[in-house]
Amino acid sequence: MALAKDYDSVMGRSSEIMKKSLGLDFDDFESGSVAFDYEGLMKATGYTIDDVDKIQSKTGVGHTHLMELGNITKLARKYAKPGYGARILVKDEAANASGSFKDRRAACAVAHAKKLGYKGVIAATSGNYGAAVASQAAMQGMKCIIVQECYDSHGVGQPEIVEKARKCEALGAEVIQLTVGPELFYEHLSVMEDSGYFNASLYSPFGIAGVETLGYEIAMDCRELYGKDPEMVVCTQAGGGMVTGTARGLIKAGATDTTVVAASIDLTGLHMASDEQFNKKSCTTGHTGFGVPHATNPDTGDVPRSAARPLRYMDRYVTTTQGEVMYMTEMLANLEGMERGPAGNTSLAAAFALAQELPEDAILVVTETEYTGAGKHIQPQLDFARDNGIEIRFGDPKEDVPGKNIILPANPGLFRVKDMDLNHLRKSLIKRSVPRAGGKKLTAEDIEFLVADTRSDEAFVKSVLDELGVEY
Repeated sequence: MALAKDYDSVMGRSSEIMKKSLGLDFDDFESGSVAFDYEGLMKATGYTIDDVDKIQSKTGVGHTHLMELGNITKLARKYAKPGYGARILVKDEAANASGSFKDRRAACAVAHAKKLGYKGVIAATSGNYGAAVASQAAMQGMKCIIVQECYDSHGVGQPEIVEKARKCEALGAEVIQLTVGPELFYEHLSVMEDSGYFNASLYSPFGIAGVETLGYEIAMDCRELYGKDPEMVVCTQAGGGMVTGTARGLIKAGATDTTVVAASIDLTGLHMASDEQFNKKSCTTGHTGFGVPHATNPDTGDVPRSAARPLRYMDRYVTTTQGEVMYMTEMLANLEGMERGPAGNTSLAAAFALAQELPEDAILVVTETEYTGAGKHIQPQLDFARDNGIEIRFGDPKEDVPGKNIILPANPGLFRVKDMDLNHLRKSLIKRSVPRAGGKKLTAEDIEFLVADTRSDEAFVKSVLDELGVEY
């Protein structure tokens, strides 16, 4: 008998669909309340970090060059107080097979799908991950479907997103393009159910295990080149996988004193699921519209429990602006001869300001670069912004108003970062987690889990629960 394919029916079968599509029963890790066995879920991949490294090496992924940005470092020191201005390094992840760090996630997920006997893989993404999954599927002889949120209701798509669709198709994937809204998750589940393909989710433990090699390599590279661990690592924060995987890799390498900073473009005021506001943003990833929701409510994606849990690992969360990222893209090209895309340049823009807080002998590593192309250059992005009524001018980025203007810094001395209130984000995560208990009294296990998930302590968690009137 054919299954009902209306929205409510498909969403009602989501747990069953996801279980079949991952070969992993998330119920095995549940406690029946707020807590779940996170480390148990990560170990369920069955892969050590050495295993993941071998998988990635087979398809030309990983072991990318760690490059010192000498000219950008010199420029940062011009604006720092005497004796300050850390050496800025970047891991050139654009050298991976499809041009971004997402290949690390995809290599692990696709290899596991092939090992389990799936005929194809599917991923819901409008970003670089689609190209990564398509590339790995092609290399490993598997079929691939990418479900992409691409257009507003007028059929207008952003240049960067449209380009990524073309790249996925060029790599042999079938691309299903959708308008912005709740249909993305529904369509993904529906196609996953019909195809029987493996869910190569960004948020599965296989995907996060793939990023751990990045953090591990950063620590090992710094030790080989400079004889020490980096003082700071800056990760672009969107869905949380970069922060989570990189930090876990650093920990596995023993680099436990390295400060992990998450960085997003501040798009406060723009709603990512709004049809009207969809094309008012000029950067499609690495912004607060993804970064904050995924930090405070990670279990809302295409798996029952997300393995990307960035609040467990970040020491700071800072924001920059669209104008600063676009300026940095030009700076990187003109000063270092590296033409790279916007996602990595988000963390680099933040790093330019953060480096000025650190002494000259400190090492600051930006975790990624990404490929660039026709739709990802700042010129088409700025043209698209003008077409959508966005004012573009040089000035002070603090005057930036998302959806209204893009302020390119009048000079490099105007780069700055704004710290997010981590305790505010932690309180939000606790508030969003409590409903899982279904009104029942929280257990000691639940509190221990929330302490870990917020990287706080028992007193903090209990104080928030008291504010919320939750029993424990």
